[in-house]
Formats: sequence, C-alpha cells, structure tokens
Amino acid sequence: MRSMTKLTAILTGLLFTHLASAQEASQRWVSAGGALTEWVVALGAESHLVGIDTTSQHPESIKSLPSIGYQRQLSSEGILSLRPNILIGTEEMGPPPVLEQLRGAGVKIEVFSAGADVTALQGNLKRLGALLGDEARANQLSEQYAKQLQGQHDWVAQAQLHQSAPGVLLLVSHAGAAPMVAGAGTVGDWLIKQAGGRNLATHTGYKIFSAEAMTGLNPQVLVFTDRAQNGASSRDALLRENPLLAATQAARDNRLIEVDPTLLVGGLGPRLPGAMKTLSKAFYPTDGSLNAKVSPAQ
Repeated sequence: MRSMTKLTAILTGLLFTHLASAQEASQRWVSAGGALTEWVVALGAESHLVGIDTTSQHPESIKSLPSIGYQRQLSSEGILSLRPNILIGTEEMGPPPVLEQLRGAGVKIEVFSAGADVTALQGNLKRLGALLGDEARANQLSEQYAKQLQGQHDWVAQAQLHQSAPGVLLLVSHAGAAPMVAGAGTVGDWLIKQAGGRNLATHTGYKIFSAEAMTGLNPQVLVFTDRAQNGASSRDALLRENPLLAATQAARDNRLIEVDPTLLVGGLGPRLPGAMKTLSKAFYPTDGSLNAKVSPAQ
C-alpha cells in the first residue's frame, strides 16, 4: 500500500511538472511598446518574449529578438510568423485592421494604458502580474515605484526652497523635421513636472511649434530628443536646424539636455525615476550652468 501511495505521489508530481512546462512553453509574447517590454523584463518574464517593436530598446539583452516594426504600423504576417499567443501593447498600437486579423488568427490581444500617470501604471502592472501569475512581484514593483516618486517629490521640494522652478520645453524631433513640443497628457510633460520643472507648453499632446514660437516662450531649459542623431551631434543638429533657438535663455546659459526618446513611449516605464533624478539636478544646478545628457541606460 505504501508503495502504491508513493507511486501515485510521483506520478502526480510528474503530471503537474508536465502541465507547468506546457504552460510555460505556451507563453509566447510579442510586445508592441517600449515601457511594457521593460516591465515584462522587470517582472522576470523576459523568456516569454519572442518579438518586440522598434520602441523596445531596453535592456540590451532583448535587442537580439525579432522586430515586428513600429507599434503604430504593425504587420499581421510578421507577427504571426513568430507564433505568439499573446500580443501586448498600448492603445497606441495598430492599425486596427491588423489587430482584428491577429484576433481572427487566435492571438490574444492585451491592450494596456499609455496614460502618463501613476494610476495607469499601477493598473498596467496589476494586469501584467495577473497574466504572468505573479501578482506579488507586480505589487512589489508598484510599491517601489511609489517610494521612488515620493523621494523625488521630497528632493524637489527642498530644491525649490532655494531656486524657483525653471521654465522648460521638451522637444521631440527627427533630423530635418520641425520639433514637436510635449504638452499636457504626455510622458514628456509628466517627466518635466516630476523633475521640478514648469512646462511652458499649454496645449495637449505633441504639437509642432515653429522656431519663432519656441523662441518667444524663451525657455530657461530645453530638453530635447532626436531619434536620428546621437551624442553631441544631436544638440548641434537642433541648433543648426532651428537657429533662432540660439537666442533663448536656455541656449545662452548652455542649459540643453538630451533625453533618450524611448523613455517617452508607451506610458510610464521603469527607467523614468532615474531620468527624473538626472533632470532634477539639471533643473536645479549648483553652478547655474548645464550641458547634460540623460543616459539611455539609467
């Protein structure tokens, strides 16, 4: 009888192991959103990823994964070739007909929020944790994020006892194209404010501004990004293509700060607290002058 009981226990254990392995093997995810991809990795589920979009650039270990293209211009053929069972992305991904084709082919589409606020982030982490069966780790990451933000708020409050919040513009541009300015509701606007800056742009979303309009606002700090340039050449290209910006207080005081564009895509990502700290020190420098770069690898 004991032998039979032991055998039953062994067989039951093997069955559960087999089922767990089968479930693990079925987790083939494609991610169409940089911030979501980073959170999947932070949750310890990088092994589930079989494809990523072009906005997913971090961490370095994911760059060898097949690309499904830009999140707004997805192709059903390219995604289906990876045999995923889940596609995750924000409401920014599309186009809608491609998503319908994928649903028709049996791919589960999970749409998350790209909202630039902590409530949206908490909701995203909760859903990711549920999908991965690791709600505890998702809750832990959410709590850690909240603590980082509180520490950031405290730092800014102390800095503002001695210096007023600088007027800031955040520009997203491509080489040769007019810059788009981050307005309300964007991750760029959220980043400026969390770092202790005052966004001079009052519109909603991203909007193209002329160099004359930007110069007229006379920002004290210019935060910029250029997907087509790297390093110091990005700064040079910005001023070369928008020479009127040289007349702004930011340019005169050499307070131009480059940020990694992938920080601004798909909602709040795990690297943003680190970027905030760098920007805060830039907004409230001890010597009043700055020419800094927010590193892609915070």
